[in-house]
Amino acid sequence: MSIFEYTPEELLGTVESVDTSTVIVKVENDDKLRGLQVNHLISIQSSKIGQHLIGLVSKIIRKSAYSDPTADISPEFGFNIIKVILIGTHFDRSAGKENVFRRSLATIPTINAECHLIHGDRLKQFMQAISSIPAGEDAVSLQIGNYSIDEDATAWLNGNKLFQRHAVIVGSTGSGKSWCVAKILEQVAALKSADAILFDIHGEYSPLQGDSFTHLKVAGPNDDIQEGMLFLPYWLLTYEEMLSLMLDRSDNNAPNQAMMFSSAVIDGKKEFLRSSDKTEMEANITLDSPIPYSLDKLLAFLKSKDTEMVPGAKTEKQGPYFGKLTRFIQRLETKQKDKRLNFMFSSNAHLLSYDYMGELCGKLMLPSVAGKKGVKIIDFSEVPSDILPLIVSLIARVIFSVQQWTTADHRHPIAIFCDEAHLYIPANTEKSIDDASLVTFERISKEGRKYGIGLVVISQRPSEVNRTVLSQSNNFIAMRLTNIDDQSVVKRLLPDSLGDYAEMLPILDIGEALVVGDASLLPSRIRITPPNMKPRSATIDFWDEWSKESTVVDIASAIDALRKQSK
Repeated sequence: MSIFEYTPEELLGTVESVDTSTVIVKVENDDKLRGLQVNHLISIQSSKIGQHLIGLVSKIIRKSAYSDPTADISPEFGFNIIKVILIGTHFDRSAGKENVFRRSLATIPTINAECHLIHGDRLKQFMQAISSIPAGEDAVSLQIGNYSIDEDATAWLNGNKLFQRHAVIVGSTGSGKSWCVAKILEQVAALKSADAILFDIHGEYSPLQGDSFTHLKVAGPNDDIQEGMLFLPYWLLTYEEMLSLMLDRSDNNAPNQAMMFSSAVIDGKKEFLRSSDKTEMEANITLDSPIPYSLDKLLAFLKSKDTEMVPGAKTEKQGPYFGKLTRFIQRLETKQKDKRLNFMFSSNAHLLSYDYMGELCGKLMLPSVAGKKGVKIIDFSEVPSDILPLIVSLIARVIFSVQQWTTADHRHPIAIFCDEAHLYIPANTEKSIDDASLVTFERISKEGRKYGIGLVVISQRPSEVNRTVLSQSNNFIAMRLTNIDDQSVVKRLLPDSLGDYAEMLPILDIGEALVVGDASLLPSRIRITPPNMKPRSATIDFWDEWSKESTVVDIASAIDALRKQSK
């Protein structure tokens, strides 16, 4: 039975004009226009039985407006009209399935074809078709709110397609973006074998607690190895990442420094393998292999080369690298002694063990089975901002590499939520650290789907996020955007067939979003349902705080934390 069976009284109007993907509908009854709004959905009778063309209302004009020269509708029409953009075809039955929607036009509307408004239960059933969710299986879908055009209809997203083809969640500060992320994470966490990671840059998502959430924190200056603390030892860095952190490429001796460093690293890794009775691996490792090595021994080697004297014709002379490594050694020692980088250069011997990488990946990647918690929220709030891109991309690269080398039979899908993505997936890079970060995220955006990695890019400034990563995403949840540059980026990413749909971006209410993409083939304006556990809002009510009789400001503790680089 078709969901689009209407009574004669429900007729909205008839087709008066057709132009490629645009249809003009004649509406004779003024009362039919009262409940109609721009972006409402319209069902148009098809010339084929069992099919209905679906359109999006883009303009509504009454008879009194026909004298307006600014109207882009021909003035000869002497009746109420609505302009509709065709966006797809609904099939009562196709390929053995019922209630199927496709983003293609199987036919073209004929003149005088009947048109009806889609609302109420029909809207809910139609949205189930768009999400590929069989009726009665609501529990397996992703529900983020209700449709703004009919708040009785639940908004459905296809959870498979949302993560398979990457997603972008954008919105200005205060638009409800964090609530939207928390709402999605709550439903992900409820799945029996969920596996997702959220990069929480400012510690905003700490209120998300429960049996399905694991909170991890990149270790601060005074943190020791314990449950919930993440240490990312330097030997996990690739050769290029290490040089981006240590090497000053403007130094005249930079090529010599890089060469000697690479030689010392590979020797250090081979020495570690020999001491661990794993000599069979020596022939297979590279500079980028995640094998521990001693930084102290590496520094001792570099210092010996930096001060080396060699036999000369009569007396000793300076070696080939004498004095050429001094600045590199100083930078390396400065980083090693920097308390803020305790998570990378901690002297704890456990971090130099062969099995540490397996322990780290277990924390990051094990799904919510066997007592594990599936959604991992990683707090980066104590990571120095100048190396934040490098550290975030390090975790992402480790996950990608392990997934890539896992056999297909044992590969479990994992989603990475990148909050404040503009900070470490920038559109314009100024430092080599940024370049190293982009390499990882661009590769995940292009190849992640093949290895079961979904990417969710979250940002308040889409204009400052790398274009390649954005263009590889096929799902967009756009909340209110007031900046014209940010609006322009989102408009370019949306399909051309949607016309002026993105013009609503600056007028969306708090908590409202435009959802477009494979997860919801039909563009939808959705009011996000508040999550059960709300993230810590970064918004402070200035006037309310200033109106209080008294307040406590602890400047001394703040200065102390600043000096220790630890809260």
